[in-house]
Amino acid sequence: MTIAPADSYVAEPASVATGRISTLSDDDAPVKRRRRRQSTTHLKFVPETLEQREAVKAAAEKFAETLDRSRNFSKAELEDWSRDLLKSMNLPEKFVGFTAVLIGNFFWKRQFLAIPFEKRLLLLPHCLKHAEGCPADYDEFGLDCETCGACSIADYKVKAEKLGYKVLVAEGSPIVLKIIVSGYVDGILGVACLNVLEKAIDKVLIAGVPSYAVPLHSGDCKNTTLDQSWIWEVIDKYEPIPEPETPSYLPLIRASNFLFEKNFDHLLPRVRTKDPAKAESPIAFTEQISYDWLQNGGKRFRPFITLAAYDAMTGGALQKLSLDGLDKLPIPDSVSRVAMSIEAFHKASLVHDDIEDDDQFRYGRQTVHREFDISTAINVGDHLIGLGYKLLTSCRNDFGAEVACDVLDRMSQAHLKLCDGQGAEMAWERRPTLELTPLDALQIYALKTSPAFEAALYSGLRMAGPMDEYEELVPLFCRHLGVGFQILNDLKDWKGDSNNKLVAGQDAEALRPTLLLALAIEAATDEQKVELQSVLSPDVDGADRVETLGRIYEATGVFDKAEALVEKSRARAESLADDVSNERLRYLLYFLVDTVLAPEDDTPKPTIPTGPELLMSLPIA
Repeated sequence: MTIAPADSYVAEPASVATGRISTLSDDDAPVKRRRRRQSTTHLKFVPETLEQREAVKAAAEKFAETLDRSRNFSKAELEDWSRDLLKSMNLPEKFVGFTAVLIGNFFWKRQFLAIPFEKRLLLLPHCLKHAEGCPADYDEFGLDCETCGACSIADYKVKAEKLGYKVLVAEGSPIVLKIIVSGYVDGILGVACLNVLEKAIDKVLIAGVPSYAVPLHSGDCKNTTLDQSWIWEVIDKYEPIPEPETPSYLPLIRASNFLFEKNFDHLLPRVRTKDPAKAESPIAFTEQISYDWLQNGGKRFRPFITLAAYDAMTGGALQKLSLDGLDKLPIPDSVSRVAMSIEAFHKASLVHDDIEDDDQFRYGRQTVHREFDISTAINVGDHLIGLGYKLLTSCRNDFGAEVACDVLDRMSQAHLKLCDGQGAEMAWERRPTLELTPLDALQIYALKTSPAFEAALYSGLRMAGPMDEYEELVPLFCRHLGVGFQILNDLKDWKGDSNNKLVAGQDAEALRPTLLLALAIEAATDEQKVELQSVLSPDVDGADRVETLGRIYEATGVFDKAEALVEKSRARAESLADDVSNERLRYLLYFLVDTVLAPEDDTPKPTIPTGPELLMSLPIA
């Protein structure tokens, strides 16, 4: 298979074919951000004695007092600080993870203690319960231990709830970030093993959520222990400060959600459904569904990128905004509407994509064409495109026709590239062959995923001013971000994804031209190629196809190869960010890499679902 070269990608075929997804050579960009290791298992040891743990804690508190709180830290910086501190104490590298948690604690402690109790979340792990004979059941919010006092969970829970905390017993639950984004809590007091702290708490720390974490002594998950006094010494402390010390992305993350949750009707007034008495009429039918899908579901990450880019280039006011002041955002409504337009275009593409792929679920609910019918879904997707244009053109009122046209041009380019990528995917599905190469798959990814990130970032920057300095940076950076994101999506498909897909192995079952398949074809033996050719037939049972592909993927090592390509995308995106002179924008780009391409260190390799496991539902966040 040969896909027609795309403007956004053909400049680098040789580098892509070797896994180097960039036009940069190894020597072109100075490395200013230390690259992360692939595995961190050897760094996740907890000191064995209380005396040693207390010594590291005291040193971390003293060290944190020397840090600049005018900006948040990155994960790489936190790890570097940990190494420096351990070196000064003549302690081994294996305590890096533990020390990093404690430094992060004391960096944020003053701001955490300034949060009222009713705006705090106490997050407790299920492994603190008694493994044998625990009568508690799990509900949608974790372990329900209201009626039991047999273990230490109840002690912390009762104390915290009396103070006004929200309490969640569900280690690493995806609902945590949802609770934070929704505005129910402003800070976290968490207890977890180092592995969970790295994967979950790190994400909220990088976003700038004031947090204080107490590490478990092991990751055994069976009646583990902790230093209980470390919880008691902060759980009932409230020490207000005049204003936040450290800028945070939390106000921006919430602001992107509030566009749809609190300001939606103001920013996009209803027309056909404004009058409840007419909302059920046939003429209001399409608007009702379109507004529902635009307003609900999804992470609203692309609108966040637009708001954050605009904020970074106009002084960073939103990062410094009090979390109680989001009702009056210090940005023009037109910026908010442009941010919403990107979500409208994105969701329109998803509605149509779900039809083309016959996907069953989106955002934990049936897709539009499954809930209604294909004709309705096509019309709803078209209606969402119309809403996107309506929202987008509003920026001419504040920024003029030239800016509006530039943003519109970038949006239209994104739309065309998306259609080219989706068309290439469907063309291969119509006649699947073993001619699919990794470059083919990466070109499709670059067309389907990267332009939406590019349009979101470009729009925020362009509304803030001229783009001369960033004209080349934006498409290059977003290419690596989008390609890496799509490869991660391939890997997640083998585990299921509670945000979009409830069925594990769905892309493999549908036989889409993924990078995993292309890598397997490239590395397969003659015998394996015969097997691969056999599963390309549309007559093959989906479960059998998944089993065969999964077995060959494991044998040819494609999961490891795909993870290496994600790491390469991550490194290239960071290299581009390194050269950005504007510090606020540079750290925004780092934040995008850390969140969109967050590594899943030390997790088990994707499992191959077979039989009933293929249809196993995953919990919805």
